[in-house]
Amino acid sequence: MSWPEDNSTPRPPAEPVVRPPRLAFLTVPLLIGLVYNAISLLTVPFSGGALNEMLAQLNSASGLPPIQLTPEQIQVTLWISFVVTAGLILWLYYTRRAVMEGRSWGRVSSIVIAVLSLLLFPVGTVIGIVMLIGAFDRSVVAYTNRP
Repeated sequence: MSWPEDNSTPRPPAEPVVRPPRLAFLTVPLLIGLVYNAISLLTVPFSGGALNEMLAQLNSASGLPPIQLTPEQIQVTLWISFVVTAGLILWLYYTRRAVMEGRSWGRVSSIVIAVLSLLLFPVGTVIGIVMLIGAFDRSVVAYTNRP
């Protein structure tokens, strides 16, 4: 028969977990993406007129007949942009938080973000490579796989 654990006696404080130096290879690019997308989210409501201007420039460059979006189409496009950008911000925030807390799913999510960043040439490619270096560093893997 085992006795229940006594929760009234104080336990010695757990030894602090030291974050690996290359953890910044993950957290800093995630923070940069978070700030960039937050600024982008703030500009979405003011982008309505720019959509038709961009379409006009695209049509004149390609020689296609002009296409104009109706106000309803512009509104739907801006709402979709808002929702997608807000979702991306939440993904970046929770991934960064999980990586800093040492959760393994945060490392996996940052690898997915890094691979997607490789497609954003040239700055995103550099950021993606830096994130992949940090994600596969032995100390970072050990930090995110601890119990």
